[in-house]
Amino acid sequence: MKEIKVLGTGCAKCKSTLALIEQVAQAKGVAVKLEKVEELRDIMSFGVMSTPGVVIDGKVVHAGGVPSRDKVEQWLAL
Repeated sequence: MKEIKVLGTGCAKCKSTLALIEQVAQAKGVAVKLEKVEELRDIMSFGVMSTPGVVIDGKVVHAGGVPSRDKVEQWLAL
Protein backbone atom coordinates (compact mmCIF):
# COMPACT_ATOMS: atom_id res chain seq x y z
CA MET A 1 0.00 0.00 0.00
CA LYS A 2 1.34 3.39 -0.97
CA GLU A 3 1.27 6.14 1.65
CA ILE A 4 0.47 9.40 -0.12
CA LYS A 5 0.36 12.86 1.40
CA VAL A 6 -1.05 15.88 -0.43
CA LEU A 7 0.55 19.03 0.93
CA GLY A 8 -1.49 22.21 0.76
CA THR A 9 -3.40 24.69 2.85
CA GLY A 10 -6.78 23.83 1.37
CA CYS A 11 -6.85 25.72 -1.94
CA ALA A 12 -8.83 24.49 -4.95
CA LYS A 13 -5.70 23.05 -6.63
CA CYS A 14 -4.89 21.04 -3.51
CA LYS A 15 -8.42 19.64 -3.40
CA SER A 16 -8.27 18.82 -7.13
CA THR A 17 -4.97 16.98 -6.62
CA LEU A 18 -6.41 14.94 -3.76
CA ALA A 19 -9.50 14.03 -5.81
CA LEU A 20 -7.41 13.12 -8.87
CA ILE A 21 -5.19 10.75 -6.87
CA GLU A 22 -8.29 9.11 -5.33
CA GLN A 23 -9.88 8.66 -8.78
CA VAL A 24 -6.77 7.16 -10.37
CA ALA A 25 -6.16 4.83 -7.42
CA GLN A 26 -9.74 3.53 -7.60
CA ALA A 27 -9.62 3.15 -11.39
CA LYS A 28 -6.32 1.23 -11.20
CA GLY A 29 -7.33 -0.82 -8.15
CA VAL A 30 -4.31 0.42 -6.20
CA ALA A 31 -4.58 0.53 -2.42
CA VAL A 32 -3.45 3.89 -1.06
CA LYS A 33 -3.43 5.58 2.31
CA LEU A 34 -4.23 9.18 1.42
CA GLU A 35 -3.56 12.00 3.85
CA LYS A 36 -4.06 15.75 3.52
CA VAL A 37 -1.39 17.86 5.20
CA GLU A 38 -2.56 21.45 5.75
CA GLU A 39 -0.30 22.68 8.56
CA LEU A 40 2.23 25.09 7.04
CA ARG A 41 5.00 23.94 9.39
CA ASP A 42 4.49 20.33 8.29
CA ILE A 43 4.46 21.31 4.60
CA MET A 44 7.71 23.25 5.05
CA SER A 45 9.32 20.23 6.76
CA PHE A 46 9.23 18.49 3.37
CA GLY A 47 11.01 21.44 1.74
CA VAL A 48 7.97 22.24 -0.41
CA MET A 49 7.63 25.96 -1.13
CA SER A 50 4.77 25.86 -3.64
CA THR A 51 1.63 23.80 -3.26
CA PRO A 52 0.09 21.45 -3.95
CA GLY A 53 2.87 19.04 -3.13
CA VAL A 54 2.70 15.27 -3.29
CA VAL A 55 4.73 12.94 -1.08
CA ILE A 56 4.72 9.20 -1.76
CA ASP A 57 6.23 6.87 0.83
CA GLY A 58 8.17 9.77 2.36
CA LYS A 59 9.59 11.13 -0.93
CA VAL A 60 8.46 14.41 -2.52
CA VAL A 61 7.44 13.59 -6.11
CA HIS A 62 5.66 16.83 -7.07
CA ALA A 63 5.32 20.45 -6.03
CA GLY A 64 3.42 23.40 -7.49
CA GLY A 65 0.30 22.92 -9.58
CA VAL A 66 -2.07 20.06 -10.18
CA PRO A 67 -0.22 17.03 -11.58
CA SER A 68 -1.41 15.48 -14.84
CA ARG A 69 -3.45 12.30 -14.76
CA ASP A 70 -0.62 10.52 -16.63
CA LYS A 71 1.85 11.55 -13.94
CA VAL A 72 -0.41 10.22 -11.17
CA GLU A 73 -0.84 6.94 -13.05
CA GLN A 74 2.96 6.61 -13.31
CA TRP A 75 3.36 7.18 -9.56
CA LEU A 76 0.81 4.51 -8.73
CA ALA A 77 2.32 2.03 -11.20
CA LEU A 78 5.72 2.02 -9.45
